[in-house]
Amino acid sequence: MSNDITIEKTHEDTGSKALAVKVPEDLVRRAEDRAVRRMARQAKLPGFRKGKVPLDVVRHRYGDALRQTVLEEVVRDSWDQAVDRESLEDVIDRSVRNLKYEHEGPIEFEFLVEVKPRLTLERTGGFTLTRTVEPVTREQVDEQLHNLREQKATWLPVEGEQPAPGNMVRVEVAPLEGDSAGEAKPYSLVLGEGKALPELEEKIMELLPGETRDTEIRFPDDHPDESRRGESRKLRITLHEVKRQELPPLDDDLAREVGDFDDLEALTEAIRKDLEAAAVREADSRVRDQLITELVSANGVEAPAGMVTRAVAAYGQAYGIDRERMEQFYQEFRPIAESRVKRDLVLEAVAVAEQLKATEEDIDRRIAEIAAARDTTVNEVYATLEKSKRLPEIEQALTEEKVFAHLLEQSTIAEEA
Repeated sequence: MSNDITIEKTHEDTGSKALAVKVPEDLVRRAEDRAVRRMARQAKLPGFRKGKVPLDVVRHRYGDALRQTVLEEVVRDSWDQAVDRESLEDVIDRSVRNLKYEHEGPIEFEFLVEVKPRLTLERTGGFTLTRTVEPVTREQVDEQLHNLREQKATWLPVEGEQPAPGNMVRVEVAPLEGDSAGEAKPYSLVLGEGKALPELEEKIMELLPGETRDTEIRFPDDHPDESRRGESRKLRITLHEVKRQELPPLDDDLAREVGDFDDLEALTEAIRKDLEAAAVREADSRVRDQLITELVSANGVEAPAGMVTRAVAAYGQAYGIDRERMEQFYQEFRPIAESRVKRDLVLEAVAVAEQLKATEEDIDRRIAEIAAARDTTVNEVYATLEKSKRLPEIEQALTEEKVFAHLLEQSTIAEEA
């Protein structure tokens, strides 16, 4: 009887491999014997001294634990051999499926292995890219000035009037069951900002300060919580307070209050320069997006399904998507995740092929720049980044900067007004 673990590749694509594994019976028995002896040394059972429990008693008493221990051992040993025999590298994840483990005989199962594809890009240049810097308009500048006025605004009480969009209200809302009201919850919100259901805001705007009214609202058909779509609910609403926003004058005093500006003209010019810098960054970002699209298309880059699923799951976790909504979220975000995976694969392939990975010296220089900008020490910046686990982000950003600089040198950028 063979005492070798058999590993056979049954499937392979750009992002995964399936490996059929067969662990012969003699190896299974040996693993069981080792596990039983380890358990016997630790077992504490009535009528037996520690370490003196008969092996047959241990097998009978700890059958499920024994089975689990054997499985863990043979899977671990099989994986070590699979990594060596199949030269598995850049493994993202692995799972076991189709397990067969009878009382007698071999153990059989499959490894489903997710791997990061190693791309060889045949074409990395010769593309024509368009760069358009959108001009900054007076309306954009005025919008920023208005935002600054809102930040410095005061809120003044409104008496004897129904609230209107833009007013801040303080309300209490309680659920109604028949004539009995449940616990009232307080809310403060600015009407028209979309923080509450539109129908609820309409009901609030029908009240006067100090007034209470029982009403019924219906959740819209496109409500984010699918279980509430179209649902009606009876509520008791009490409006306690209404305030209106008083914006400060747009003058030199405002400019001096929001920053180190001599007058309104200096503030306006600073806003325009910030918007122009943002427009340049946006134009550069669009050029990089075009470049990635060209690279993906020219090289036929595909996004492995497993990596896409993981990317969607990461988005879902970041956005706090619950399990019930995850399927819909997956359908909506799948194209975004696919694009992100392709982008990351392409950039990493270039970084590896051209040896453009960020070095420790690169990271040190960037940390020094951050420290200088914040008027703090390098050690303090390092400590902050390590605590927030953001050092990998710095390394990733620096690598991408080097990769894009390398790639853009090989293509033509056409400037458009």
